[in-house]
Amino acid sequence: MAINAARILRWVIMVVIVAALLLVIYTWATLHWSYSSGERAGYVQKFSHKGWIFKTWEGELAMVSMPGTNPEKFYFSVRDDSIAAAINQTLGQRVALHYDQHVGIPVDWFGETEYFVVGVRLAE
Repeated sequence: MAINAARILRWVIMVVIVAALLLVIYTWATLHWSYSSGERAGYVQKFSHKGWIFKTWEGELAMVSMPGTNPEKFYFSVRDDSIAAAINQTLGQRVALHYDQHVGIPVDWFGETEYFVVGVRLAE
């Protein structure tokens, strides 16, 4: 009976290890493979550094298509502090944010959105 219990325990441990390894590989793949990329232009109206475990910069870009219309909001995350510093320097100015979209990230530790800004420039 003790032999069977030891075998079952080893089997359960192996299943847990394999499941954890698969989750790590999946998370790594979703963070390093970009589903799409593009640019959005507008005014950054909210930008804050937040998170319980992993601190990320979370922002909100107001995209105005025509003067007098309601702006559409684009929510984004920034993981790189140098990109965050560049965004902070351009607050109040019209900017173009270059982003990569990462779909299927299982936890929000790496950013609250699936849009990760990887570049910023002043828009004309």
